[in-house]
Amino acid sequence: MRNFIDIVLLVTWVWLWLSAKAHSQPLPLPRGQQVPCFFIFGDSLVDNGNNNGILTLARANYRPYGIDFPQGTTGRFTNGRTYVDALAQLLGFRNYIPPYARTRGTAILRGANFASGASGIRDETGSNLGAHTSMNEQVTNFGNAVLQMRRFFRRDVNALNSYLSKCIFYSGLGSNDYLNNYFMPDFYSTSSDYAPKAFAAVLLQDYARQLTQLYTLGARKVIVTGVGQIGCIPYQLARFRGNSSRCNEKINNAIILFNTGLRQLVDHFNGGQLPGSKFVYLDSYKSSQDSYQNGASYGFEVIDKGCCGVGKNNGQITCLPLQQPCQDRRKYLFWDAFHPTEMANIFLANATYSGDSLSSFTYPINIQSIGNDMIEVDLVYMKMVA
Repeated sequence: MRNFIDIVLLVTWVWLWLSAKAHSQPLPLPRGQQVPCFFIFGDSLVDNGNNNGILTLARANYRPYGIDFPQGTTGRFTNGRTYVDALAQLLGFRNYIPPYARTRGTAILRGANFASGASGIRDETGSNLGAHTSMNEQVTNFGNAVLQMRRFFRRDVNALNSYLSKCIFYSGLGSNDYLNNYFMPDFYSTSSDYAPKAFAAVLLQDYARQLTQLYTLGARKVIVTGVGQIGCIPYQLARFRGNSSRCNEKINNAIILFNTGLRQLVDHFNGGQLPGSKFVYLDSYKSSQDSYQNGASYGFEVIDKGCCGVGKNNGQITCLPLQQPCQDRRKYLFWDAFHPTEMANIFLANATYSGDSLSSFTYPINIQSIGNDMIEVDLVYMKMVA
């Protein structure tokens, strides 16, 4: 029965597509929606269930994860919405972007989340936790999705590329390349193979290639995020014994090298290296530093420990199955040893979506601006996925 319905939809779409081509009449997007689709790449900060079915310790498909999420426990590594969930709502999407592992048929035209907990820019990153989908594999999966979408566009590559150029792409990698690679010398040799500056350089070289592959596959509006101030997360605060700082500044200083290079990479892409592209740099380091230093002004009463976890700062062991979390999650900056709470994610989404040029955590423009130049979409999209 489902196959029959799919065939009917496909035949209907072909007729509509031909009609749209003949009349060349674009229609507006669904009310309030700025872009036709949203594709997401990253790690556990934005994974929404891709790791549920694989053998890994990096999974969150158990309570109390998702305790405040409308759909319950889904595999999101927080108590409620992730940053990209909140951003999708600000972009006007009526439904959350689904994990690629569960995206079927024409639903791919709305977008998909390819992110995987523990993943990094380098393939070996996160292997200490088990299976995961690295950025290279996420890009490959998107390539397969593009082949699938071509069928819905009668293999008209130009039409598909025009469609994808109107979509927003989000890519947030790098945290695990430091936490679960470079600063884990008992498991990885990278810290002895590379000085911090050299490691940042090789990461950026790989990342530039991966982002260029996304561009080749059709991405034009891309948000790339820097690595947050991970020397100050509960996991590090529970372990670090510094003299002049509570945070592990050795890690933070290494992160700054990567982030500086990533922002420069965005300038290169926008400056003509990838013609027609619009890249936005999301300064996660600045935003996390601001939240840590000025948390009280944003309503966060607890900024140095997880809402759910074990040991010092609730950061020595992450949130366990069926563990009782803190009562008022809105007052906590961190949900567990590594990940922000839903409130922190919502705060960042609002700040990066429409922040002004002086106070925004985005560069060179905010996210709302990158989507505003696309106010119409072909009839095909309206009929297929509205």
